[in-house]
Amino acid sequence: MNDKTGLSYEDAGVSIEAGNALVKAIAPLARATARPGADAALGGFGGLFDLKAAGFTDPLLVAANDGVGTKLKLAIDCGRHRGVGIDLVAMCVNDLVVQGAEPLFFLDYYATGKLDNDVAAQVVASIAEGCQEAGCALIGGETAEMPGMYAADDYDLAGFCVGAVERGQLIDASRVAAGDVLLGLASNGVHSNGFSLVRRIIEREGWDLDMVVPGDGRGLGEALLAPTRIYVRALLDPIRAGRIHGLAHITGGGLLENIPRSLPQGCHAHVDMTAWERPALFTLLQEGGNVAEAEMARTFNCGIGMVAIVPAHEAEALILELGRAGVETVRIGEVRAGERGCTVTGEGWSATHGQ
Repeated sequence: MNDKTGLSYEDAGVSIEAGNALVKAIAPLARATARPGADAALGGFGGLFDLKAAGFTDPLLVAANDGVGTKLKLAIDCGRHRGVGIDLVAMCVNDLVVQGAEPLFFLDYYATGKLDNDVAAQVVASIAEGCQEAGCALIGGETAEMPGMYAADDYDLAGFCVGAVERGQLIDASRVAAGDVLLGLASNGVHSNGFSLVRRIIEREGWDLDMVVPGDGRGLGEALLAPTRIYVRALLDPIRAGRIHGLAHITGGGLLENIPRSLPQGCHAHVDMTAWERPALFTLLQEGGNVAEAEMARTFNCGIGMVAIVPAHEAEALILELGRAGVETVRIGEVRAGERGCTVTGEGWSATHGQ
């Protein structure tokens, strides 16, 4: 006779009921992201998308996946979860649009030590908000409760997005040439890269996340958690009109390492760091961490979240058009003949990265 107490999944720390309740709660959020080609219904084993219904005739599919990184730890510490879902979407859809692709559908993965439906719902609500901003449908996802893998209050996110571009509109650097102009599209702040360094600076300096950022007016935690800007809607029309030769999403690696990814052999990007006013938040981080200029340029976006490479005769018109679309844009440099790479210059210093 076995007299051991019977165990259940709940005894092991996983609540099936809580997971079912979360799916029920977030279903309306997914439905709100419906677009042509997808009805954004949740509950099946897979999500469907109809390319023909979306209006494509000869499309190439483009896929991207990413996470939010240790910015999540800061969000957990601050108890501010509503923006990180936008970060998750932005990191994926901005990578798609640099190749000319329109984001079509998105799936998320949410993993935690113990499911807190209130926190999870806030995160998924912001994922849905990001999808609406990018024009893509949230067609599925996965929630994993894994006690022993994560601390009870911790969670992690991964996002997966598929987009499409008509074959003749693909951006592949083949049109970039010496004489093209670099346009810098303003970021919302640090976005979602470099937070391991950010958190190290905060820890070493003993900063309070409620302290006001000098020259900014916001609290430090609020400023750092500003969601990554989504550039899709502002860029799709000029992309389709063939007015943009190349794009670089400024993520890990900063300006120095990301711009060369969008250049062909024989082209070198020259960026003038004095062409725009660096946001006060970056100045605080640089001074607090005594971070060298070159390290800033290869770790953070420094106020420029996306770089557009455009023919010189389009530059001024695009600056105005992107500004009207809500994205402040400035001319930050040019493409010259030379070894594929990027040189960033400032006041009395310079750094170069070649590929």
